[in-house]
Amino acid sequence: MPQKPTKPPGTPPMPSPHPCSRRQFNQLVAAIGLAGGAPFARGETATEQAPPLFQISLAQWSLHRTIFAGTLDNLDFPREAKRAYGIAAVEYVNQFFKDRAKDYDYLATLDQRAKDEGVTNLLIMCDGLGNLGDPDATARTQAIENHFPWVEAAKRLGCHSIRVNAASAGSFEEQQKLAADGLARLADYAGQLDLNVIVENHGGLSSNGRWLAGVMQQVAKPNCGTLPDFGNFYDYDRYAGVEELLPFAKGVSAKSHAFDAAGNETATDYRRMLALVLAAGYHGYVGIEYEGKDLSEPEGIRATKTLLERVRAEVAG
Repeated sequence: MPQKPTKPPGTPPMPSPHPCSRRQFNQLVAAIGLAGGAPFARGETATEQAPPLFQISLAQWSLHRTIFAGTLDNLDFPREAKRAYGIAAVEYVNQFFKDRAKDYDYLATLDQRAKDEGVTNLLIMCDGLGNLGDPDATARTQAIENHFPWVEAAKRLGCHSIRVNAASAGSFEEQQKLAADGLARLADYAGQLDLNVIVENHGGLSSNGRWLAGVMQQVAKPNCGTLPDFGNFYDYDRYAGVEELLPFAKGVSAKSHAFDAAGNETATDYRRMLALVLAAGYHGYVGIEYEGKDLSEPEGIRATKTLLERVRAEVAG
């Protein structure tokens, strides 16, 4: 994501749950009904019987240095995702076409290029549009309306959601109330176009899982949910935070920064995190979002994809 999370005020960090072993992980997955259908017929494979436990998408921010350098044009992102990385679903970032929300010819071209590659457009991550939980009522309304063109752009691209931020100011409870107001009003607008508004843990109190889960409970609209990010927590347990946000999840972001010699992410136990994701009943897209510097962006994307595929295969096997 473009911004780094700031330390959330107020509440203490949540205690860390005990990590699970590979055996516990497999037991957990079995327990939630992944084999709940009819047994395989003789000669039938798991691939034929059921879809993958989750699918993999690519968040455009993984290539932000490449795009900002002018090496990759936004219109070519779907082709790059498919041909360079074998990924057929993408998540856009509005910063890379910030003046194009109402350029319908441009959006049609982008949509057609995705279709030509067999790529699904999932969502647009929206930043820099004002604070949806602004304490000033006029500023909050303006921020809500600033998102309207991106809701419409997402609809034109065939996305299911826009990803927004829940920035606010004030006490823990005051910020919940203000953010819930802005999100609910934006969700009402998006609902007219059958679009979702989803919030990422992305700095401030939104990086506190309990706070953001409380906001979702206050909004209480079926088209307002979360995009739990494996990272983006500060002074807050990432596993507890993701688990708190998963009941409202309409997407999942697999943040990665660095990898050890065995190909595991050094800050996040992907097996443990994906066990939480699957236990919550989520089987949608898990988006790669590489933000590291030790590997190049292409290398980091491929390393993250390999890790996700490896864990998925271990569970399915």
